[in-house]
Amino acid sequence: MRIPSWTEDELLLAGALVVKNGWRELRTSNPQVHELSGLLRSLPLHGPEALALPGFRSPDSVSRKTTDFMTNHKHYAGKATRCGKPSLLMIEAFTQRESEMLEAAQAIEDAIGTGELHLIPPQPDEVDETGLSAIEGRLLVRRALARERDPKLRARKIDQVLRRGGSLQCEVCDFDFARAYGDLGEGYIEVHHVTPLHISGRRETKLDDLACLCANCHRMCHRYRPGESWRTPTALREWMRRPVKEHAH
Repeated sequence: MRIPSWTEDELLLAGALVVKNGWRELRTSNPQVHELSGLLRSLPLHGPEALALPGFRSPDSVSRKTTDFMTNHKHYAGKATRCGKPSLLMIEAFTQRESEMLEAAQAIEDAIGTGELHLIPPQPDEVDETGLSAIEGRLLVRRALARERDPKLRARKIDQVLRRGGSLQCEVCDFDFARAYGDLGEGYIEVHHVTPLHISGRRETKLDDLACLCANCHRMCHRYRPGESWRTPTALREWMRRPVKEHAH
């Protein structure tokens, strides 16, 4: 078995370490490198087979990844090390939205520290069909999907919408399951967090944090695109209103 490729979560944490160090690499002997190595080995992303491999997320491998981040930054004057496209995308994301990416990394560290993410089982659709997850990382997407699929929370959101005189239709495209499927679709809608979890944090989910969406729009809000976080329903609605030509750019 080969050592698994670095996931977005792992790259996010390594990138945050480099950014906090002024976009400079960290040597193997650095205590922060050893700390990150231990954290990466504790993430609920890889099975025991990976953990048993010599060198899996070792301090040496973490140090080499920090070198990738430093040497592939646009302001680095020397020769860049070779690294994969996911690393390059993460470098670009940190370059363009440093504070947002640091918040996302901190959210993962906090959730790992509390043990919360170890208790959430893998969720369907947490990984995009391309094999990549949202820029927040698979673990935060897992937490979001688990919350969104909480039947009690969904029932409370539906009750809120109906009590306010609304109808169960998608807030993006207006699709109505009952209108389309009759009795089969009666009372059905999916819910989506309006605010990315690295911004909303661990606070209790409020009903106004949720939006009612059809399955298609829900998927499009979560769908990964390089260098993007997930979309809010408002952003997706604006995207749909753009001329088709603009969607290609």
